[in-house]
Parts: sequence; structure tokens; C-alpha cells
Amino acid sequence: MSADGRYLWFYAAFPPNRKRVLAVADLFRNEVRLFPETGFGEGDPYVEPETGAVYWMEGCVLWRGGPGSDASVEAVNSLPEELVKNKTVSRSVTHLTRSADGREFFVDFCIGLGYYFGSLTLNGEPWRFWWRFDRNYNHAQFSPTEPDLVLFAEEHHHDPITGLTFPIVNRMWRIRRGEAPMPAFSKPTRVSHEWWDADGAHVWCVWGNETWRVRLADETVEKIAFPRPCWHSHSSRNGQWIVGDSTARFYRGCPSTVHFLNRETGREIVLADNPERANDVGRNYHNDPHPRFCSGDRYVVFTTTVRGEVDVAVALTTELVALTF
Repeated sequence: MSADGRYLWFYAAFPPNRKRVLAVADLFRNEVRLFPETGFGEGDPYVEPETGAVYWMEGCVLWRGGPGSDASVEAVNSLPEELVKNKTVSRSVTHLTRSADGREFFVDFCIGLGYYFGSLTLNGEPWRFWWRFDRNYNHAQFSPTEPDLVLFAEEHHHDPITGLTFPIVNRMWRIRRGEAPMPAFSKPTRVSHEWWDADGAHVWCVWGNETWRVRLADETVEKIAFPRPCWHSHSSRNGQWIVGDSTARFYRGCPSTVHFLNRETGREIVLADNPERANDVGRNYHNDPHPRFCSGDRYVVFTTTVRGEVDVAVALTTELVALTF
């Protein structure tokens, strides 16, 4: 969402076409606009807080567009031709994040059999190489406070030649520009769905029915337990409120619950019980709830199937806090 809460960007799809496009809800004018030119297969976009404009990767190119109906689309930067050069680009980015100084976007892309980390500037300068891997690392995210630091994840690796699968051994990592990658934990640890704390000194992740806040300097872990297993989770900037989703058994389209925890009072409420979507839509469009705080923590946004369709839901954080006192 934009910082003022006016523009809410979300995915739209037209089954059975597996390709996704972006749409924006103008909450001030009560309008929804579809942008078919934003079609892409993978990669979460980045919404510019000040303007509500969106950045996304399509193939090797970083684009900017919206949010107005008359807004133009412009190419911002691209991966270097000498690197791509007739190879298959199977992923261009997992999550677009902007550096703390506002000058770059981080990209974690797969070309041929290589997995590359680097950054693309907003002024069109050549891309900046950070690291190359021979297995799948993704979910790279710029630090909110340091422009030379990135958090990323070790992911299940499916070998494109043999079809063999290599599991996650040590999930959470970081890399500083010009240096080798380092694991967040000195002992292999299989957490999931990690994100930065606003202070840049801590990171958050999920383990079982717990949400962890980890201090990177010494691996100190603060564990916040939910009454049910966590699937995804997200914290407010002050760390006092946490939203999450859970499921008894994970599969694409499975039933799920979205919940809100007020750490000040210890009370939790359920925002939605999402029924199963076992059809083609549920299996193929990654409609997990993925709840998160937006617009300076004023809203909680998540995907829901309570109406029998795949919808986007918005809740006022002040109302959730009031209900948990």
C-alpha cells in the first residue's frame, strides 16, 4: 500500500491462465484498475510509499508504472545482456526491495543453472554483482537501515537436469556487499518466512507455532508462541502486534485461519477462517493468506476465501487492538 493508505496493489489472475497481473484499488475513490501490461510469472512487486507507483520485474527488465489510469510504463533498468545471452531466465526476483538509501533494488535471479545476487540502480547504471550460487537461494531483502546488507533464504533446490530435490539445511542467511554470505545461525536451523525488523538489528521468522525475533549480533532469540501452528507471520514496527496464518495440514488451497496477537495484553483474535479451495484455482495460484501490516501499521491486509472466491481483505489495526484489550 501507499503510505497514505490510498492505493492498495494486489495480484489478479484469469484462470486457467497461470500468468498474474497487477491491479490497484484506489480506496479514496472506491475504484479498482487492472494493469494487464504488468503480466509476470514470479516476483513480488515494490510499491513506492510516497506516490503509490509500482515497480516490478518482467523477464530481465525492471519496470515502473501506475497507479493512475493514465499513468505511463517506463523501463528503469535491466540485467546485463552479456550475462543473460541466450540463457533461460527462470526467475528474475523473489521480492523487490529498495535499499535504505533509495538508490537500488535487489534482485535474486536464476539464469541457466546459476543463481545470481545483485542490485539494479534507479538511474540506469550497470547492474552490480554481489554473488553467484549453484543452488537455490531466494527471498533476498535489503536491510531497512543499511544499504550494503541483505537478508536471504536457502530454499528447496530442484535440479533442472536430474529432477533431484535437495532439502533446506540452514534456512536464514545474510550477505554484505563485497563479502561472502554468512548464515544467521551458527548451527543449521530450519526456520521459514523471514523478514527484517524495522530497527535493522533484528530479523523475524517462523518456527512451528512460534514467531521468532532474532538479534543478528549474537543470535539471541525471543520466541512468541501462538495457540496454533504458524504458517506465515508479520510484525508491526514496534513489535507489539503480530498477524499470522495457520493450517492443520499444508497444501495449496488448504483451509486456513488468519489471526492477530496483541502482545501487550496476550490476547488473540481470529480475523478469518478460510475454507478450502481444492480446485484448479487453489492448487495453482498461491492464494495463501500472507497477512501483513501496511501503511505504517494502520492496516492489516491478507488474502481470504471466506466468500467462496479469492479476495483481498483489509482490516483497521486500531479496531483489532481495541478488540484485544
